[in-house]
Amino acid sequence: MTTRRQVLGYASALAATAPAGEALAQAVSSSHSNFAQSGLVGHLESATEATAIPASFKEAPMLAELVKQGKLPPVHERLPVEPLVLKPLDAIGRYGGTWRRGFIGPSDGENGNRINASDKLLLWDATGSKIIPNVAKGWDMSKDGKTFTLFLRKGMKWSDGHPYTADDFAFWYEDIYSNRDIVPTPIPDMSPQAKPGRLVKIDETTVQFQFDVPYYLFLDMMAGDTLIGGGQSVQQSIGNCGGAYSPGHYLKQFLPKYSSEAAVNKLAREQGYDNWGRLLAFKKDWELNPELPTLGGWHTVKPINTPTWTMVRNPYFYMVDTAGNQLPYIDNIVMTLAESLEVVNLRAMAGEYDMQERHIDLQKLPIILDNRDRGNYDVHLDLAYNGADTAIQINLSYKDDPEIAKWLHTADFRRALSLGIDRDQMNQTFWLGLGTPGSAVPAEVMPQNPGKEWRTKWSTHDPAQANKMLDALGLTKKDADGYRLRTDNGKRLVLQVEAVAAMLDYPRQMEMVAQQWRKIGIYGDVKQMERGLAFQRIAANQDQINVWTNGGTELMYLFPRHCLPVDPTEAHLGVEIAKWYSSGGKQGMAPTDPELKRALELFRSAAGQQEDERNKTAQEIWKIIVDQQYSIGTVGQSPAQFGVRLVSRKLGNIPSRACIAQHCRTPETSRPETWFFKA
Repeated sequence: MTTRRQVLGYASALAATAPAGEALAQAVSSSHSNFAQSGLVGHLESATEATAIPASFKEAPMLAELVKQGKLPPVHERLPVEPLVLKPLDAIGRYGGTWRRGFIGPSDGENGNRINASDKLLLWDATGSKIIPNVAKGWDMSKDGKTFTLFLRKGMKWSDGHPYTADDFAFWYEDIYSNRDIVPTPIPDMSPQAKPGRLVKIDETTVQFQFDVPYYLFLDMMAGDTLIGGGQSVQQSIGNCGGAYSPGHYLKQFLPKYSSEAAVNKLAREQGYDNWGRLLAFKKDWELNPELPTLGGWHTVKPINTPTWTMVRNPYFYMVDTAGNQLPYIDNIVMTLAESLEVVNLRAMAGEYDMQERHIDLQKLPIILDNRDRGNYDVHLDLAYNGADTAIQINLSYKDDPEIAKWLHTADFRRALSLGIDRDQMNQTFWLGLGTPGSAVPAEVMPQNPGKEWRTKWSTHDPAQANKMLDALGLTKKDADGYRLRTDNGKRLVLQVEAVAAMLDYPRQMEMVAQQWRKIGIYGDVKQMERGLAFQRIAANQDQINVWTNGGTELMYLFPRHCLPVDPTEAHLGVEIAKWYSSGGKQGMAPTDPELKRALELFRSAAGQQEDERNKTAQEIWKIIVDQQYSIGTVGQSPAQFGVRLVSRKLGNIPSRACIAQHCRTPETSRPETWFFKA
C-alpha cells in the first residue's frame, strides 16, 4: 500500500526534476533520476511529423463501409493533397473503440476543446518549445515582423466535405470578427500597440495577417492558447469571435448580410432564440451544434448539454500515419456526466475511464496508486512550470462597492492579503507537499523568470507584518470576533471570493485561506460557483476576487491573460481595464494605478520585440505583478493541474510525460489522434 509518507517522500525528488539546462527544449525534456525511477515521471515525447507522403491510403472500417454504401467518397478523395503525416510514438495503431472519459457539465467545454485542438492552425511540439505545422502546412514572417503569411493544405475539407480554403479566413475576418454586433471589442491578438491588423486572402491556399507595427510575438500567439489561430475549439471556449477561420458556407445563412435582419430574426425565433445573434452563437458552437462543420479529429454528435457528450471521427480529417492510415485510430469519444469532481475521481480509479487527467485530484494520489491493478491503469505525473496552480485574482476595475474597491485598489492591502496566506499549509494539504509555494512567477528555469528572490517577495507567511500594514492603512477598528471594520459605516469588512470547483478544488482551498486571513482580521466570504456563472460575473465586472490558475501560456510566451487585464473575453483582473487596453482607450476604464499602467505599456511594447528583448521585458512585467500583488500566487510547478494522468493499460502510443501548459493545449501536443486500443 502506498502511504502518504511515501508520496510526500517524492517531494525532494520532484525538486530534482526541475530542469536547469540552457535551452528550454533541453530543460523540459530532461528526465532526472530520483523521481523518474518511481516510474511516475517520464520523458516529454509524442508522435512526430514525417516528411514522406504515403503512396496509398487506408481508412477505418466504419468509414470504408460508408464508402461501400456510396455515402462517402473514397479516402484519397477526402484527404488533402498534402496531408499531415505523423509517425506514431511506438507503433502503427489499430482502428476502433470508444474512449471513455468524464466531464462535469456544459461549462466543461475545455475538456473536449483540448482533445480536439487538432483544428489549430499551428501547434507547439511535445516539449512546448518549438512551433510545428498543424492545419496549416507552413508559415513565413517578414523580417520587419509586420507581415505573417500562412500556407494552407490544398484540397483540405471540412467535416461535411466542403472545401476548406482562404475564403473561410476572409469570411471570419469580414463577417464575424469585423462585425461589432458579434465582436464588440477588437481582440488584442489583432491589435498590436492598439493598431488594428488586417487579414488578407492572397489566393485559395494563402492568407496574410498584416500589421502596421512590428509584431514578432504573433507567431507564438498563433500556436498558443489565444484568440487568434486557435481554431473553433479554443475560440468558442473563450470568446465569441470564432478564431481566424469559420465555415462560411454553413454560417452565412444565419447572418443578416446574406438575406435580411428580419429574415434571420424570424429564423431565430422559430428555433427558440430571441434574435439572430443568439442563434449564431449557438450555430457556431461545436460543443452544442452537431451540424457545424469542423476540422478536428472528432466532431460532436451528441452535445455537451446532455449526460453523454459524444464525438465521432471526422471522415475528412487531414492527418494520416506513416503507413497511410487516416487518423484518428479511435472511432468515438464518450464523456459521461459526473455529479462532482469526487465522482470523476472515483470512476477513474474504478477503471471506468480510458484516459483522464482533467479533474483528477492530486490529494488522492496514494489511493490512485493503490488501485492501479484493480482499475487496470497506469499513472503518469506531468510536471508544470507555471508559478501558481491556484492564483487569487483581484478585480482591479471593481467599483460597485466604493469601500471595497478602495482596498482592492491599494497595493499594501493586497500585499497584506498575500502575507496572511500560509502556503506551506496549503502545499501539504492540497498538493501533498509536491508543489512549490510562492508567488505567481514562472519556474526559475524559464527565461521570463525575474530572479529567485521574486518567488518569495510578499509571498511568505508573515501575519505580524500583514497586521502592521493593515493598521497603517487605517483599518484599526475590529468587531467582537476580531474582524476589521469598514471605514465608511463601521460594519464588518467582508471580501467576496468567488471560487469554481473545476480542475482543482478551489472552494476548499479558499476556505483554508479564509481561515488563515482570520489571523489578520480579514473576513473572506467564499462563494462556490458554477464556472459559467463565475465567468459571466467577471465579464460583468461584478466580482471582487476570483480564483483561477495562471496557466502557462502567459508565462512562457508573454500573453498574460491570467496575470494582467489585457483580454476582455477572460479578464480575471478587471474586465473594464481589459476593454480599455484592447480597444486602445476607446472603451472601458483606464487604470489609475501607475504601476499597472506601466506593466500594460511594457506588455504592449513586447509584442514588437525580438525574443531576447521580449524575455527581459517579461521579467520587468513579472516584477511589477509580484510587487503589486495583482495576482496573488499560492502554490505551483506541480502535477496538480492536468498532470495526474490515469491511462488504461489497453491504450497504445501513450507518452510517458506530457507538456502541462496552456499553450500546449494538453493533451493535444501528445497527439491523441494516434492513440489506439491494443488487441
